[in-house]
Amino acid sequence: MPMESPRIRRALITVSDKLGLIDFGRALADADIELYSTGGTRRHLERHGVPVRDISMHTGFPEMMDGRLKTLHPKVFGGILCRHDRPDDFDAMADFDIVPFELVVVNLYPFEATVARPGVTEAEAIEQIDIGGPSLIRAAAKNHRWITIATSTEQYSSILEAIQDNGRTSLDLRRRLAREAFVRTAMYDRAIAAFFQNRASTSAFPDAHQIVLSKKMDLRYGENPHQAAALYAEPGHRGASLVNARQLNGKDLSYNNLLDLDAALGIVRMLADPACAVIKHSNPCGAAIAPSPADAASRALEGDPQSAFGSVLGFNRTVDTETAERLSRPGLFIEAIVAPDFEAAAIGILTTKPKWKDNVRLMRVGRLDNHQAPRHYRQIEGGLLVQDADVLPDIPSNWRTATARTTAPESRIDLAFAWTLVRHVKSNAIVVCREGTLWGAGAGQMSRVDSVDIALRKAGDRARGAVLASDAFFPFPDSIEIAARAGVAAIIQPGGSRRDDEVIAACDAHGIPMIFTGKRHFRH
Repeated sequence: MPMESPRIRRALITVSDKLGLIDFGRALADADIELYSTGGTRRHLERHGVPVRDISMHTGFPEMMDGRLKTLHPKVFGGILCRHDRPDDFDAMADFDIVPFELVVVNLYPFEATVARPGVTEAEAIEQIDIGGPSLIRAAAKNHRWITIATSTEQYSSILEAIQDNGRTSLDLRRRLAREAFVRTAMYDRAIAAFFQNRASTSAFPDAHQIVLSKKMDLRYGENPHQAAALYAEPGHRGASLVNARQLNGKDLSYNNLLDLDAALGIVRMLADPACAVIKHSNPCGAAIAPSPADAASRALEGDPQSAFGSVLGFNRTVDTETAERLSRPGLFIEAIVAPDFEAAAIGILTTKPKWKDNVRLMRVGRLDNHQAPRHYRQIEGGLLVQDADVLPDIPSNWRTATARTTAPESRIDLAFAWTLVRHVKSNAIVVCREGTLWGAGAGQMSRVDSVDIALRKAGDRARGAVLASDAFFPFPDSIEIAARAGVAAIIQPGGSRRDDEVIAACDAHGIPMIFTGKRHFRH
């Protein structure tokens, strides 16, 4: 028996996704590899003139039960599981007329896509649970010392390249393909388990929680240069996100870049008007809405110019040439920009004009929507905290005026804008806004009154006539006294303190209208 990896002479192909299959199958046939296949896959190959043998003719057993039973046969699995350095395995094969398959090509029924459809029934989902496919994958991956397993159309080219070079694949390639195969079956089983757990559980959270992620990329480093880091993607995730973004320019991304870019994207996607968010250390140091992205960028950067140096920017509109020109002004340094898209001329400006041209990371995420992950995860020592993500929009019609004085019409847009922003600032969170612009933010303080003081000091004279938002209730009226001295025109907060009456009385004493939203937005 040969000790080296065997030459590929036979391939078993059974796939649901037939993308690239004809070219792949034709190339295998041209390399004198015999192809064996099952019903739908075989007919697809035959229609395109690719020579293929029916696996049922090989096993002597027909497909039955509407295709539920096709490949589960000793002549199939014996040909995959045989060890090419074991004479006794080959003796058993000879006794039962079994031939080896050196290449197995399988992708699975589209269970994940099926259960993602609205209104899918349990019966429909069950019919998309692949049985033979995972068994074939696991058998071939287990025997990767000899067998090559392909589970993705993206793997075809590397397999063909090896075959066309010397008729066989390398052990390193087979090991990689086996790893990817086991990840695929794990993700598939996880999707099936999650579907049935969610249907059976009376709780919003199942008794067992499985997370299977695939690595998207290695990162430059983690929060600090001595920490290694990587980005992983959720299976099947779609929509505008950093995981699906295309990097158009700049250095490799770091852990902190992605956190800040995600924070920027989270803010601007919740704003209907053209908007720009300026992020430092996951908090907005500037944000604005305006008639154009260029004006929004200018106003957002005016909010805290000192903190904006070395910041990350997010837009909810295409970055055009006017915006790029504004961002390229002398003295401004930008680490990264995320946006639905960038005009070609804007990319040219941002990558040639400013001093940071070669370094700035430009991330295109595509058309923004309001779809965001329904769950939020945070690791603690020995476990994982899981909660509903705080992504649902607030409903102004549910708000109520708690004070004797009502808010002026000109303040209402700013109040809604401030309330949108404050939920993206780390608790204790305070923001001061006026004319669609963030002028001051207090974040992450142990005392709410300290956050108020910081936000108002950042805003300076611009606090006069502005609105102030708090992510949680004021426990004492001291924050109101500070806001009144700064000239704040209106306040928005959740309410719910035992001392709400004292806080309301302080606002009434200073003639400051205050809205209770009834919803807290802590962001730890």
